[in-house]
Amino acid sequence: MYSVLIGGSLMLTLSMGMRQSFGLFVLPITRDTGMSMADFTLALALQNIVWGLVQPLTGAIADKYGVRSITLAGTVLFAAGLVLTMMASGPLLLHLGMGVCIGIAMACVSLSLALSASARVVAPAKRSMTLGAVSAAGSIGSFLAAPLAQGLLVNYGWHVAMTGFIVLCVVMLPGAWYVGAADAGGARPVGDREAGLSLKAVLREATEHTGYITMAIAFFVCGLQLVFITTHLPVYLQLCGQSPGLSATALATIGGFNAIGCYVLGWMGGRWPKQQLLGLVYILRSLIIVAYFSFDPTPTTTLIFAAAMGMLWLGVAPLVSGLIAHIFGLRYMATLSGIAFFSHQVGSFLGAWGGGLLFDKLGNYDLAWKIGVAIGLGAGIAQVFMQTRPTPRMAMAV
Repeated sequence: MYSVLIGGSLMLTLSMGMRQSFGLFVLPITRDTGMSMADFTLALALQNIVWGLVQPLTGAIADKYGVRSITLAGTVLFAAGLVLTMMASGPLLLHLGMGVCIGIAMACVSLSLALSASARVVAPAKRSMTLGAVSAAGSIGSFLAAPLAQGLLVNYGWHVAMTGFIVLCVVMLPGAWYVGAADAGGARPVGDREAGLSLKAVLREATEHTGYITMAIAFFVCGLQLVFITTHLPVYLQLCGQSPGLSATALATIGGFNAIGCYVLGWMGGRWPKQQLLGLVYILRSLIIVAYFSFDPTPTTTLIFAAAMGMLWLGVAPLVSGLIAHIFGLRYMATLSGIAFFSHQVGSFLGAWGGGLLFDKLGNYDLAWKIGVAIGLGAGIAQVFMQTRPTPRMAMAV
């Protein structure tokens, strides 16, 4: 059990930490190569939409054959994407490396598979807190990756910073290996109620469950808001006259407080309705964004904003995973998480690229953050009233 939890945490720490630090590279790469901000943000948008498209496939493969081969391949592909990015002098290689390769890699090494594997090796009574703890450990990565990237960017340039990330991929390999220890039980049905259950049958259950559909659609706002911040906050701060170091400090602060928030929300999810906690997260995020972007940023307000957003960052993951396990069981948890995650990544695509397009057109981020707030409030309210009843198959087993 512990090898799975530790391996998943290490894999998440490094993959999510690097991915959330890519916004630091926007200005250095565009200035050095002559590419536009829209070119770079399109690469990040492609990364997120490819991640979302591939996640259900990797989830289905993991549910049937196990996760180890997928996580190892994803780690290698992540490094390959970084190499292609270093070679880029124009949009094509940037979109292939930063966009397509790293997008596929994230579908192999990120939250969906790590949490699915972790859920299989713990008792149901401890599941919510355990998923929160794994998410918390996995969130510390930006606390490491962002300062590392910023230090290398300032002192040696973006090529050396990318090389530093390749080294982190090597460190990630043992985690990708050990999370596969869950494979001993991962390919078998979990309990009599899931024996003989086909993927087609569980997909039919999902399409007929209004609560699952509501949660998947609301998950869209999570991706939009978070990727908008990680991609565009560094640019916004420099445009407002703040030092480049503040961006790295803000991203690291998000990572540090995210670790606390994931654990707290995982603990709360074992005691209070998960759908109401999810809705509250979306609403609170939106209100915090309003409070921050309504005034000119300062170092103090930026770090307060980063801490508040960090508390609400990846804590949604254990809540979503816990709801899926409660409604449908564990047999196809990775698949159903991947399908819901596609909605999240459509939001991420729009948060990254749409924010860049609006900035190029208007010269500011005012309309972008207002759209994010409006969508967030609507999704939060809908999420609070989500239907959470288990499927008839699961209800009969209780």
